[in-house]
Amino acid sequence: MAEIETLRLDGYRRLIDISRDLASTLDLDVLLARIVYAAAEVSGAEAASILLYDDAAKQLYFQIATNIDEPTRRGLVVPLEGSIAGWIVTNRKPARIPDVHEDSRFFGEVEQATGFTTESILGVPLVTKNKVVGVLEAINKLKGKFSDSDESMLLVLGAQAAVAIENARLFQQSDLISEFVHELRTPLASLSTATYLLLRPEMSQEQRDQIVNNIHSETLRLNALASSFLDLARLESGRVQFRKSSFDLADLLNECKDVMFSKAEEEHIQIRIEPSDGLPNLEADRDKIKQVLLNLISNAIKYNHPNGSIILRAEAGEKELSISIQDNGIGVPEQDLPRLFEKFFRVREHESKASGTGLGLSICKQIVQGHGGRIEVKSKLGSGTTFSIRLPRSSNTRPRPPALPQE
Repeated sequence: MAEIETLRLDGYRRLIDISRDLASTLDLDVLLARIVYAAAEVSGAEAASILLYDDAAKQLYFQIATNIDEPTRRGLVVPLEGSIAGWIVTNRKPARIPDVHEDSRFFGEVEQATGFTTESILGVPLVTKNKVVGVLEAINKLKGKFSDSDESMLLVLGAQAAVAIENARLFQQSDLISEFVHELRTPLASLSTATYLLLRPEMSQEQRDQIVNNIHSETLRLNALASSFLDLARLESGRVQFRKSSFDLADLLNECKDVMFSKAEEEHIQIRIEPSDGLPNLEADRDKIKQVLLNLISNAIKYNHPNGSIILRAEAGEKELSISIQDNGIGVPEQDLPRLFEKFFRVREHESKASGTGLGLSICKQIVQGHGGRIEVKSKLGSGTTFSIRLPRSSNTRPRPPALPQE
């Protein structure tokens, strides 16, 4: 009995240390990583995960897990009905399942998608301000069965985690909103000036027509800005789920070429495809990869010279597939390359060439990284730009514990 009490006391001391650790950061990704590794530690489990609850869709999605990499996680959605996590959210109670395959609530599709065998689960609701934000799960007790003490400790950790997650979310949202509001000022000022001028009686019809065209242009810009910003915000929060399938990459490149053909023809730009022979199928979200390619091809057209060219290439390596979009356009100054994927960043030399939201490349980067890949750029002013996308051929790999930064 004395030994059990000592272990329990050590566990609660560890929880105090963890609570201090959680309070030291507002970076949501770092915060969630700390929580799941702490959950596995204090409960003596093989793995742990956090599923966040989407009230609008009435479903849960994996935000982080010690045993599932991000590309695999992005495609995993757990229904409210017919899952242990869904039961925990609905009933706002913990669940301790010694053998999940004997439980009718077990949602087996996650196991099939990840290849990770689940034997036992201890799950607790993440509740803050009387609102369920998700579920914290410890998976596969390493020795024996999950105990009352494990449940008590996970409940304490879950309560701390829920508050920390909500605070980080609010901070993240306020930061995003301030960026968005800042970017709204220019088109709103333009619209305000245009409407003021329309009210002046000395305006000629020709001047009025020009002002109306400007209003229409700025309205389209605002709509594009709002849509792109919402898309990026969902990607950054992990709420966008990737629907993976196996598809022919060469077919997708040809499809993108056909979509952009008219736009390229207007600018007298030629698009060529140079795929290597025998490309294997790519396992990814086809629509999202198409979104990335169309964005990059569109940029290659906008920032090209008349009678320029764009070359699309695809090659297969041992572990990854690479796609490149190369143009011989106006290029990017070397000093701007490190900032090219930042939100709202626009190359000064490009501003007079074409309008844009400054979010397209940030969205591309989020999509590629969400697939476990990377996107790179090489450019020289006056000589053109090449974007390279590298995607893993298979994403069902188990992630290593992250090296958490010290605050």
